Amino acid sequence: MEDRKLRATPAARTLAKRLGVDLLSVTGTGYKGRIQKDDVAGFNYEDKTHVSPLAQRIADIHHIDLKGVVGTGYRNKIMKDDVLQLIDDQEIKSRFVLDDYGYQMVSPSPQVAKAAPARQAATASKAEPVKEIAAAGDSETVPMTQMRKIIAKRMSESFFGAPTFIQTWEIDMTELLALRKRLIDPIMEKTGKKVTVTDLISMAVIKTLPKHKYINASLNKDATEITFHNYVNLGMAVGLDEGLLVPVVKGADKMSLSEFVVAMKDLTERTFAKKLLPDEQAGSTFTISNLGMYGVDEFTAIINQPNSAILSVSSTQQRAVPRDGEIVIRPIMKVSLTADHRVIDGLTGAKFMTDLKAAMENPLTLFI
Repeated sequence: MEDRKLRATPAARTLAKRLGVDLLSVTGTGYKGRIQKDDVAGFNYEDKTHVSPLAQRIADIHHIDLKGVVGTGYRNKIMKDDVLQLIDDQEIKSRFVLDDYGYQMVSPSPQVAKAAPARQAATASKAEPVKEIAAAGDSETVPMTQMRKIIAKRMSESFFGAPTFIQTWEIDMTELLALRKRLIDPIMEKTGKKVTVTDLISMAVIKTLPKHKYINASLNKDATEITFHNYVNLGMAVGLDEGLLVPVVKGADKMSLSEFVVAMKDLTERTFAKKLLPDEQAGSTFTISNLGMYGVDEFTAIINQPNSAILSVSSTQQRAVPRDGEIVIRPIMKVSLTADHRVIDGLTGAKFMTDLKAAMENPLTLFI
């Protein structure tokens, strides 16, 4: 095992440390089984079987095959109770008593041996009405998928762990929509890809972020250090039936519009095809969530930590607005900035949104 551990490239070791992947669990595809960077990036933790020491001990003693068992622990780790559910003998189950330090295997006393089946019978009797209700109705109860569990965990951590504020702005999209029409053909000719409104909004964000370091920053888990990023790795929330993924365009601030369109389309296509590598979902410095194509009038997204902010993009709608003393009809889009108040103050967010609004309403400045 030690020899195998040493057979990894420096790039593989660096990526494994960043993603929290145990190199001993990765199968190398290089010379003599050497682990490459792609081996680490493609490693899927959920495909492995992870068992707590006590659960493994019980399984070994009772010759229980744990292959295919989905645990209830973190990342589907198989815990003691998962193994006990596979044992029918109530006397064996009664040997596990909760002490001050957790569940430990002890010699059963008559009282414990009798109490355990009684507790299980009581639990079963309480569960029966729930099953009957579920069977009588049209509801269906299914376990959460691993993706859904991860989303739930991260969203809860972000929502309950960060004090946030929200600013909503209206953007006149007249000039940006006109520019897109002019760019469709030349971008298509050069890249074979169709430039979208989202691409141009993204470019406006990318060009504006370097002027506002607190917006393009990250806070560490202990909330003791702020990291200012001198580059822009733009995350783009992509919704699937199974949940939400956020592919990241690395080094977006160094790209031309054509390069960004190609990079974004490639990541999005592979996201829908479920071929996105773990490393392509990590390292964002700012995220955009766009629901405009679904006609959403206004919404506010939850921050994709460790980002300090996220931009919510809604639909563009024809509205009556005052211009030079007259009421005119203009395409108006609402955008909302959700910001972590531990890093960003209201004035800081307003300054960023002022510059972003100016860039989107006069998009030619993006190419100067």
